[in-house]
Amino acid sequence: MTTFHVEIIKPSHYDKDGYVIQWWKAWIPSNSMACIYAIAADCARRKALGEGVAIEVDAYDEMNVKIPVERIARRINQPGHSGVVCLAGVQSNQFPRAMAIARRFRKKGVAVAIGGFHVSGCMAMLKELTPELKEAVDLGIILFAGEAEEHFEAFLQDVHAGAAKPIYNYMDDLPNLQEQTIPYLPRRLVQRYDGVLSSFDAGRGCPFQCSFCTIINVQGRKSRYRGADDIEKIVRENAAENISRFFITDDNFARNRNWEAIFDRLIELRGQGLKISFLIQVDTLAHKIPNFIEKAARAGCRYAFIGLESINPDNLIQMKKNQNRITEYRKMFQGWKNAGMITYAGFILGLPGDTPATVKRDIEIIQKELPVDLLEFTMLTPLPGSEDHQTLHEKGVWMDPDLNKYDLETATVEHPRMSRDEWQQTYWDAWNWYYSDEHVERMMRRNLAYGINPVRLLRGVLQIYGAMNFEGVHPQQCGYLRRKARTERRPEAPRVPALVFYPTHAWQTLTKYARFGLYALNGVRMRYRVQRDPLAKAYSDLAVTPVIDAEDEALEMFTLNDSARAAVDKARAQAQRRKRGQKAAVGA
Repeated sequence: MTTFHVEIIKPSHYDKDGYVIQWWKAWIPSNSMACIYAIAADCARRKALGEGVAIEVDAYDEMNVKIPVERIARRINQPGHSGVVCLAGVQSNQFPRAMAIARRFRKKGVAVAIGGFHVSGCMAMLKELTPELKEAVDLGIILFAGEAEEHFEAFLQDVHAGAAKPIYNYMDDLPNLQEQTIPYLPRRLVQRYDGVLSSFDAGRGCPFQCSFCTIINVQGRKSRYRGADDIEKIVRENAAENISRFFITDDNFARNRNWEAIFDRLIELRGQGLKISFLIQVDTLAHKIPNFIEKAARAGCRYAFIGLESINPDNLIQMKKNQNRITEYRKMFQGWKNAGMITYAGFILGLPGDTPATVKRDIEIIQKELPVDLLEFTMLTPLPGSEDHQTLHEKGVWMDPDLNKYDLETATVEHPRMSRDEWQQTYWDAWNWYYSDEHVERMMRRNLAYGINPVRLLRGVLQIYGAMNFEGVHPQQCGYLRRKARTERRPEAPRVPALVFYPTHAWQTLTKYARFGLYALNGVRMRYRVQRDPLAKAYSDLAVTPVIDAEDEALEMFTLNDSARAAVDKARAQAQRRKRGQKAAVGA
């Protein structure tokens, strides 16, 4: 009997000083890691390498654990053992870190494969390998593009036989998801995330054409979805380990063609006593799908992430986000709030017409006119795998060659109306503009008026705004209690002497969390003040005033520019046609 090791690693990302971003507990679990772990474990159960070969599987998310490179290499290289290190779910900003890890393993003769959005996106959209992918192949690193469900077993067999190909490209062979191996991580790994939070994808693919998006080119524009039985199996397996909170990672759950059957099954499971709660991501038109919001709430949805991106129609046209209609925004957010949700929206900075002044103006309009709770800002970034990146690449336009900067919070291209420094400063300022004390209190009052405990909002503010204001990293890369390893620094950055590094890190940690503690205390006092106000539940403002005929409202958002006025005129004409049709139907 011999042993073949499958060591799955989700690499992290380097911070601005070149240190690996790590936490005591990370916030967002890796669904890619869960998928590969489950597929590899299934191969082990079925003895996919033959009766004489035992397959052992382990997984590491570098966001919450230091990768034991030496121990893994010794385990694989001992007599009677072999194996492969799979760097899974590698995004563009994580690719430099993935390569640093891969080089260490390759020096020890260990087989390494890299998969994920960067490899898959580049192969989907570009005509030839990029320099960093060529370097990987030259180092003997295997590139895996596409999804693993139907191809991982054959890949393992090739590696075990010493016959692995340099590139496995399955971008034209995306699998159906019914009855496929379901994502799974054991509790010992899940408990390293915020509040024992797990994740799964109920479907893949999105029909829209947003030019900044990589999902539509990596996972396709056709809805591929898991069956309700598969979702029930996921929930029950996690429930057996006391895990009931989930991040459903579908880029747009509202366009999952099986959404209703999945919600119905989750409602049924909740009726049986399973305390399920989850976050989903949807588009701005999800509220128009009959029963969607109502069933989402009954199924256990507590947070809805909505791809708002902009309130400026000119910007929406630029990024091909034609499905976003500004006249629907207030009704849409109010629909989610009426269902008891904390609304969580994305907002992109750096469209061609943006300036510091226009960004600040748009944020102020959102604060006044829309009942958005948590707003997450990102920089317009030409991510490899997106149409934006493909267009700039083919035109030979300069893009920052350092992939580590493609983290959605760093300027990587030139802007027509702002210098890179000005654009970068606007990004940092935007968080302070939106999360002012005045607006946080206003959001608490709105939530209380909707019957939602403002402590839920406060927790979100402490996480989202706290990540940027105190940790200096995007919320998607954040966690609890920063861990910084002196020796885990970008290879080209110098190693700081221990007598300097540790006192500096300790002082930075102490002052940072002291500041954060004072901010949290202020938020707690604000919450108690709001809840003790005898008139709090009667609070009202423009954002929470029920919408009757949106196209007839006098909103600043509707008069931003000619495109905004045209969008409102179009909505008004459509509403008039509907009313005439309804009158005609009644008359008939």
